[in-house]
Amino acid sequence: MNKNRHIIGELQEFFANNDASKAINSISTIMNSIRIQSKVIGSVKNPNCKFTCLQVLQLLVLFPFFSVKNAANYSSSALCKLFTCDKDMFYRFMNDGNVNWRCIIYSVFRQLYSRVSRKTTAKSDVKCVIIDDTDLPKTGFKTEKIGKVFSHTQMKPILGFKAMFLCFTDGISQSILDFSLHGEEGKRSDKPQGLSKKQANSRYTKERSEDERIAKRSSEYLASKIETAISMLKRSIIEGVRFDYLLVDSWFTCTELLKFIVSRHFGCHLVGMIKMGKIKYETALGTKTAPELIKVLQKTKNLKYSRSIGYYTATISAKISGIKVNLFFYRKGKNGNWNALLTSDLKLDAKEAFRLYSRRWVIEVAHKEMKQNLKLGKNQCRDFAGQIAGISLCVLQYNILSYVKRNESYETIGGLFAEITKNSAELSVAEKIWLLIVEVISVIAEALNCDAMALTEQVISNDKQIKAVKMAFDKLAVAA
Repeated sequence: MNKNRHIIGELQEFFANNDASKAINSISTIMNSIRIQSKVIGSVKNPNCKFTCLQVLQLLVLFPFFSVKNAANYSSSALCKLFTCDKDMFYRFMNDGNVNWRCIIYSVFRQLYSRVSRKTTAKSDVKCVIIDDTDLPKTGFKTEKIGKVFSHTQMKPILGFKAMFLCFTDGISQSILDFSLHGEEGKRSDKPQGLSKKQANSRYTKERSEDERIAKRSSEYLASKIETAISMLKRSIIEGVRFDYLLVDSWFTCTELLKFIVSRHFGCHLVGMIKMGKIKYETALGTKTAPELIKVLQKTKNLKYSRSIGYYTATISAKISGIKVNLFFYRKGKNGNWNALLTSDLKLDAKEAFRLYSRRWVIEVAHKEMKQNLKLGKNQCRDFAGQIAGISLCVLQYNILSYVKRNESYETIGGLFAEITKNSAELSVAEKIWLLIVEVISVIAEALNCDAMALTEQVISNDKQIKAVKMAFDKLAVAA
């Protein structure tokens, strides 16, 4: 294959004249318009590899759209018929500790979002970023750094990782900006990370230079999630992302994050759920915990019912670590449990704060869609760099799908993904049909005692349908 061959351009040629391939056409058009320079990727091309680093990256991003489960399955895929290469090429790239995945993700996000900004008419829409984590269960102890983490969904320790994501939403669509991969030390000193000595020793290990980019990602593995979240936010601001609100659940709502947000110069605010626990707030009613405050508010009948959101609400101004905040309490029905939100935006009322916080749900949806459609967390690479690469590819794929969904008005990303994979199956079907025709013609030629190639040419020249299949197959035949 020619080193300068344009991968996405050739895919566009295959689907160009088929109106039923709208979804895959949209994907290929977007990918063809994205420009990623070699210095952004960070990795150096292997001299023995016939593909550039960008071409390898493009093929990896295309995997789920062409039903390629992983690099090991590439050789049996329709995509391989167009672009022949060995699985080791993909594994080398994914396990390369110098690939700058964060820079790649931000570069693609900026290009996609600039297109959105040019097309949208709602310039004043509220923009939010969301931080949340999710479980990535694993099986087997061979993966580098694997350990047990506590799952809040299963309420027990599980083998795997915790992935923390930073998501951006403008109220219409969402994109993933950044992520970090985490483990937990565990409570028992004799079983670090919940593993026995034998299990810990069976993990894959690799010596790395401190200059490699993966060393930074490795240092985040056992670091504080709050510190890592603040680093993510700093990085997003440096990359030019501006937002009005940071939305977090009760696990992430803390004074460190609050102090960071209120100190930003562009006027962003925090909206976070708080635990009905022992943290005390300075108020006009005294220094009290959230449960104590709501009891007093109930006694003084400072409750209101909001029909628009369907909750009883109560509001009180407070201070925490010297920072002025508003606390909003919510209860569904007269006998429901109280929940509370904290915000640094003193202009918000209970109803608007509730509506803003409801946007946090989009990151939960993103987690679900990436796991169901893009196999988030299913990467089988033993190398920690490979795990980072696998999640990064999911993020790139998700952001591209999110952009297409917004512009083509698909109802869900799942529906869009299903149509893309259905369209891309044309590659496999065309190949199978043509090989079947060739086999039949060969049998007939043998029976008639004539040249099979000549008979094939004669059949093609006299049948438009078979000629069309032949043209499709020619596009699958790999150039020397």
